[in-house]
Parts: sequence; structure tokens; C-alpha cells
Amino acid sequence: MQKLIISVFLFLTVCFPRAYSQENDSTNFSIYYSSPAKYTIADVQISGIKYLDKAVLVQLSGLTPGKEIEVPGEDVTNAIKKLWQQGLFSDVKVTATKIIKDQIWFDIYLQERPRLADVHFMGVSKSEKEDITAKVLLLKGSQLTDNQVINAERIIKNIFLEKGFLNTEVKIVQRDDTTQTNSLILDIYVDKKDKVKVNDIFITGNKEISYITLERAMKKTNANVLRNFFKTKKFLQEEYKNDKKKLIDKYNEKGFRDAIIERDSVYQVSVGKRDKPRVNIDIELEEGNKYYFGDIKWVGNTIYPSDYLSNVLGIKKGDVFNQKILDKRLFDNDEGLNNLYLDKGYLFFSLDPIETRINNDSIDYEMRISEGKQATINEVRVVGNTKTHEHVARRELHTFPGDLFSKTLLMRSYRELAQLGHFDPEAIVPDVQPNPESGTVDIEYQLQEKANDQIELSGGWGAGMFVGSIGLKFANFSARNIFNREAWKPLPTGDGQTLGIRFQTSGKYYRTVSLSFIEPWLGGKKPNSFSVSLSHSRINYSANKYYQSYNPYGSSGYGSNPYGYGGYGGYGGYGGGYGGGYGYDGYGYGGYPQYQYNYESENNNEVDDQIWETTALALGYGYRLSFPDDYFTMYHELSFEHYNLRNMGSYFYFLADETGQVNGTFDNLSLKTVFGRSSVDNPLYSRSGSSFSLSLKLTPPYSWFSDIDFSSKNVSNNERYKWIEYHKWLLKGQLYNPLSKNTNLVLRTAFELGFLGYYDQNRKSPFEGFIVGGSGMSGYNMYGTDYVALRGYKDYSLSPNNGSNMYSKFTLEMRYPITLKPSATIYALTFLEAGNAGMSFQNYVPFKLHRSAGVGVRIFLPMFGLMGIDWGYGFDEVAGNPSANGGQFHFVIGQQF
Repeated sequence: MQKLIISVFLFLTVCFPRAYSQENDSTNFSIYYSSPAKYTIADVQISGIKYLDKAVLVQLSGLTPGKEIEVPGEDVTNAIKKLWQQGLFSDVKVTATKIIKDQIWFDIYLQERPRLADVHFMGVSKSEKEDITAKVLLLKGSQLTDNQVINAERIIKNIFLEKGFLNTEVKIVQRDDTTQTNSLILDIYVDKKDKVKVNDIFITGNKEISYITLERAMKKTNANVLRNFFKTKKFLQEEYKNDKKKLIDKYNEKGFRDAIIERDSVYQVSVGKRDKPRVNIDIELEEGNKYYFGDIKWVGNTIYPSDYLSNVLGIKKGDVFNQKILDKRLFDNDEGLNNLYLDKGYLFFSLDPIETRINNDSIDYEMRISEGKQATINEVRVVGNTKTHEHVARRELHTFPGDLFSKTLLMRSYRELAQLGHFDPEAIVPDVQPNPESGTVDIEYQLQEKANDQIELSGGWGAGMFVGSIGLKFANFSARNIFNREAWKPLPTGDGQTLGIRFQTSGKYYRTVSLSFIEPWLGGKKPNSFSVSLSHSRINYSANKYYQSYNPYGSSGYGSNPYGYGGYGGYGGYGGGYGGGYGYDGYGYGGYPQYQYNYESENNNEVDDQIWETTALALGYGYRLSFPDDYFTMYHELSFEHYNLRNMGSYFYFLADETGQVNGTFDNLSLKTVFGRSSVDNPLYSRSGSSFSLSLKLTPPYSWFSDIDFSSKNVSNNERYKWIEYHKWLLKGQLYNPLSKNTNLVLRTAFELGFLGYYDQNRKSPFEGFIVGGSGMSGYNMYGTDYVALRGYKDYSLSPNNGSNMYSKFTLEMRYPITLKPSATIYALTFLEAGNAGMSFQNYVPFKLHRSAGVGVRIFLPMFGLMGIDWGYGFDEVAGNPSANGGQFHFVIGQQF
């Protein structure tokens, strides 16, 4: 204001110093305050500015050419006021430069405020600097005002106040920039001081709810006591406000809907020798009365009777009043009563719970329902599928034009789209667009493609060697476009078929190649899957410089019990273990493998090498069931495996002939049936749902139709096991339960049970056993064997070399996501696991388990699949292998657990 008065004074005394004396001398004039005259503005010039638009400033001043004003008068004064109010100038002057007759010329001189050349921060980290810069908005090149400096200081203090620095000091120093005219540099000095933590919390006025319960309700504001050892003690102003709301919410959950915080205070105290700043918090409560639910009446319901709605609501007269429970039972996405109507097509349904009376401590409600008309689906759109053909997405939908709207079917469609693996599950949006005027609804499924083709680069340590794998998996292949040149980009894609090629090798010792193809919708009309796979593997034990020369089954153990203990182990150590009853007269083999590594001879003649070759072909057909519900599936697979063994006596002692060698071929023709149910919501990071399966794999019972006495010593092993026979049972289950409100923290509960049976005890299958222990990665696959992971124990340590006949496994796994982006899915986990394996029911105790616990992480990259590393600790010693338990790392690439 002082500057304004000075400027007006200068205008009156300096700008108009002399009276107008000569008409032709336009610059020699005087204007008297006592004798104002009217003039028409001829022109207005703006001087002194560099960056601002002059025409805009003229309009802003109000002194526009052609305007008639009185000089001196309010127009000039108002012009100065308007320009000052912009806060952009440090000096404003209005000067009359010329007067001719009744026309006047003005010059408006404006001194711009200095501009910000640079900002220097002291006392903050790089991330803190970025946070301050984003919130304070001190833009280089912009004019710097006093308000900006004051606001900057306030905002910076608030930033650190939110982080627990209650005593932060901020000093802002302005200095001229010597390299630019009319420019300033800001030096911002921040002294955060020590972060303030909570010392103690004092709550008074609580009579009905204990102090411990109330303190636990405050999730982020915790007293410095032993019970809160693992909780944060920081005092954050914003979190404290939220925790006060949670404290009142706790009272509301207990029926005290009138509870309030009458007053609270936060004050600093010094604790300890170092006098570190801490705060005490005093909270004084007024609990009020405890309320209960009274009568609940339903109005407007015609579809469901009132008694049925009351049963679904689950709230009875006399129950403690809880607004949170009431809202959840009425409107929750999963459990709300509104879902009853939404599943029947009543999309325009509304429910308004009205308190009709408060009688002492009881609250009566009237549930006013407007059912509206049933909504018919008008249009179903699929958008965002840039790679996958539309029919692949549409065939998974359960919502069709002309059908009544159903929320359950909408969410089922969402689940099926997520299960495909072609779209990012976190980005799928079923957009429901109601049309109340026409009584219809449009549904648009918004999808986002993700890369799901995989390059497998895996490595595993198994059977004393490293085996590398490389594979290509095309998960969205299109076989019908193979001959369409335009579809090769680089391969024909979009039909949801899976084509896999895989190669494993350890050099000359081992190699295998496999090819597989899956069509999930055979014929394109029903979800009937068809699959075919072909593989061939070859192991040359003699090609390894160091190979295992041991008797994996121990020497013979004689006894009347064919399932008794076997004898001593083969050369290299003490055996032990369970006999399998192979052979005759109770002749048993036993013992976990004992290892001795011998240098290979120089004989490179492959005729004498120990070679095992396996060729396998499998055809599969699966379909969805409609009963008990359409989450159930059935899958059948016909497979054939051909084994060719040469000079394998030292490895298959029980199959050796009179020369001590195993030479011959063995065939495995089997049929597998899997009956399962899966309602898992997301295949990559499952939050809810379950998955159960019961499978039976069996061969024809050849021994039932044979006249050969297989207990006879005269029957050769080649004849005995020419056609392998067995029946193999597997029961598996998984259950996912979210433990947090945002469903990110998930508990996975799983179990597995397996059993390998026989038709004739003299023809027990030497193949198809269960190998338990370690990561569950085989390293290489010799034959049809199930490798079962049991973390915390060495690979294969709980089973003999040829596998166990039965096993059980139980898992509790807690998961939490680090990122769920399409480019990478990463989550951490911790687990409890237990399992066991055995050879026969007589010696197997399913709940005498080998227990373990540990932590791990899983990383899914679209190009490489799932990778994981676990560290587990096995608590129980393994009989005959004392070093098998303890701390173990398990690392795999391309392996799904």
C-alpha cells in the first residue's frame, strides 16, 4: 500500500508538473488535482518488461485506447491497483507522456519481479529432493514471489512432518544470479532433526473395551513397548489421523455408535540418555451407549420373501449393532445380499437401509427395496485383443446377448479369460454399461495382451551331473494358418493352441528331444482339448568320465517277508532300506544308493556301453463336465513308452539275467484318467479358489490273462517285464485364501498323496515310482517317474533310486506380491512343508513326516516362464542318509511349482 501511495503521488507531482501553456507543445503541460479534466486515451505504451505480453497488460490495466477518463481520477488509480494485485511486479508507474487537446498518451512502467534461475538443496537426499521439487513447484524461469517462498517453506516442513520429522527447520536464502539480470538463486537449507517416534499412548475413558484392543486397532501408531517389538514406532501425522478413525471404528463394531474422541494431544518428551525426541499421545474417549439391532423389516421385495432375505442377511434382533457388518452383508461384492438380485438380472436393483426408530438401546431398520426390471444383455464386446483372435476370447465367455444379466457369470467370464494366459489378469476389466431406459445392458471386456510365448533355458543337477535344457513354447499358436504366408509374424498365432519343442543334454552322456501340441477347443464348439506328445531320450552311462558304479538296491536280503528289509548295500558302503519283494522266496532288494565314482575305461566301443533309450508317445483328450458344476473336468490319456536297455546290469540288478546284464526291451502301454475341479482365479498369482484332482494311470493286467507262473525261477526277467503292469493313483489338492483386505497376502494350502500298486506281486513294476526330496526337478527323465519336491532335503533323498511306491506331502505357503506387472510377476513366499515316502503299507506311516520350513521367491518372465529359488531347512534326519536334511538351496529355471 505504501508503494501504491508513492506511485500515485509521483503521478500527480512529477508526471504532470506544469500547466498546459502552448497547444503545439504536447509535452509541456500541467495537470491540477483540484481541476480534473476529461481526456480520451490515444495510446498506451508498456515499458520495463521483458517476458510478459504487453497487449494483455494494457487490457488488464483498464487504460485502453479510445476510453474516456478523468485525469487525475479513479481510472489511473485503479489501473495501478490492478497491476499490483497480480503480484508480478516490484514497481508500477503510470506517466502521461503527451497531451494534445482532449487526447492523452500514457506510459506504464513495470519492474518485473526477479525470476528463478536455480534452486539448490542442502540437507536432503536425492529422492527427497525429487519429492520436494514435485510438490513445491519452484519452476526455473518463473517469477519468484514472497508467497511462493513462504509456501515452499511450509510445504517442505509438511513433507518431513508426514515422514515423522516433527522438528524440521527450513531456511531459504535468496541471492542474485551474477550470470543473468533480474534473476535469483534459492538456497534451501533443510535440517530434518531426528525422526520422532511414539513413546507411549495414554487412553482414558474406555470402560467397555480394553486398552490392548484399542491400541491394536491403531495399526500405524504404536507405543514403544515390548509387545510392539516388530511394529513401526514412527509418529506420522497422517497415519495418526487414520488410526483415530480406526479406533472409533472399533467402538462402532462393538455397538458403540456414539463413541467419540473428546480431545487428544501430542506432546514431545525426552527419553533416554541421548534425549532422542519422542512423543506421548493422550486420547480421551466418550464411549456412549451400546446399541443392538432391533426389528428389521423388508419393503418392496417381491422376488424373495422377507424371511429368506433375513436369513441371508444373517442379522437377528438382539445382535450387537455393527454398521460395518450390516454394510458388508448388504453390499459386499462377494457376500452381499445384493448379489441375489444381480444374479437374477436385476441390475437396476437398489436397497436403502433406513433407521426407523431408536428405542432405548435398540435400532429398528426398514430395508427399502426397489427391484426394478430385469436387465437383458444387449451387446457383448471384446476389445484390446491385438494378437489373439476374437473367437478365442469369446468362446470363454458365459455372458451372451439376449440372456439375463448375471454377476456370477460375469465374474466367471473374467476368470476364464484370466486362465487363458494370453491376457494380463490384473488388467482385465469387465465394463458393465447399463441402459435403464431400454432395460438392457452392454458388457465390454477390456483386455490387454501379454507375451506368453516362452524360451526355456533351464539347468538342473540330478544323478550327479548338470543337465541343460533349451525349449520353445508357443502358447498362442495357430495351426490352421501354417500355410498362410501373411500369418508368419514370425509364427502363425492367435488361435490359443500350444506348440512346444524341447531339447535336453549333458553332452554325450544324456540327451532327449520332445515335441508336443495342444488344441484346447477341438472342433471349435466345445472346450474339449486334444493333445499329442512325442519324445525320445538316450543315456550312455559309459560316456561319462565319472559315472555311478554302485548297486542302488543293495545285496539280496533273504527272508519269509517279501516286503522285509533288504540286505547290505552294494559295493561302496552300508545299504539298508526297504526290500521291494522282487524275485522269489521273499528275495528282496533294498538300501538307498551308495555311491562310488570310478574312472571310465579307455574302451570307446559303444557295443559295450551301458545305454538306456526311451521312446514315448501320448494322446490326450479332455472335456468340461456340467455336473456337479462346470468347474469339473475329465481328462483321458493313452500313452506308450518303449524302453531299450543294453548292458544295464549294474543299474537294474533285479532285472539282470544269468550273465549279470540287462539287455532287452520293455514296453509300457497305459491309460490315464484325471477327474478334477479348478476354480483358481489367476494362474500366475492365485488369490482365491481351489484345485483338486484324482488321477488313475493303469496298464492292462497282463498277468491275469497269462498262463505263465511268474513266481517260477525259470521265467526270465525279459519275459517277466516285457509288458509292464501297474495301477497308479494320485490325489492332489490346493486351496487359496486371501489374508489381507486387498487380497495380496495369500495362504496356499496343498496336499498330495500317491500310490503305485500291482496286479501280481511277482510282477511289480520296476518303473513309475515316486522320487521324493529336493526341488522336484529331475535333472533328466529316465522313465515314467514322478519327481516330488520336498524342500529342505537333498534331491531324491527320501526314496530309493527306482522310486517309492507311495508318498504323502503337505504344504502351507504364504505368498506376497512384489510386482504383478505384465512384464514381470514377482512374489515372495515362506513355507512349512512335510512329507514322506515308503515302499509298502506294512512299513509306511503316512503321518510320520519329514518336516521343513523356509523362504523363497518366484519370478515369472513372459519369455522364460517361471523361475524360483528357495532356501529350506529340513528338521528330521533321513534314515541311512544323515546329511540329507538341514539347510538346502533349491534353484530351478523354467520349472512351475
